[in-house]
Amino acid sequence: MINILIVEDDHSLRLLYEKALSLNGYNVIGAAKDGEEAVKLYKDFKNKPDVILMDHRMPIKNGIEATKEILANSSKIKPKIIFASADKTIKEIALSIGAISFKEKPFSLEKLFKNIEKAVNMEYFNLSH
Repeated sequence: MINILIVEDDHSLRLLYEKALSLNGYNVIGAAKDGEEAVKLYKDFKNKPDVILMDHRMPIKNGIEATKEILANSSKIKPKIIFASADKTIKEIALSIGAISFKEKPFSLEKLFKNIEKAVNMEYFNLSH
């Protein structure tokens, strides 16, 4: 089963993602309301998420800052981070720091599911050895 962490400050959207992902066979192991909470959750997880659905505009710590911190605190196997934001101006930055894809809000849940499957099926190449 694919473990997913949701990072989204909009409460109703966070609940929608949780419900839709769970109903479609994904294991939602946590949900954070801001980037700071996401980093703390990530560090505390014994079983790390395979995929992180990351919003950008959030209080305390935004998605770019949280992504950098999570990837810096990852072992050899890094989580696949799918960026989800209405702010398409940060797409290049998100991809350049390690996000594997960028979904511009609004998007369909069907596209999200396909994106998660694609992310999980990607071959992982560890370039740091």
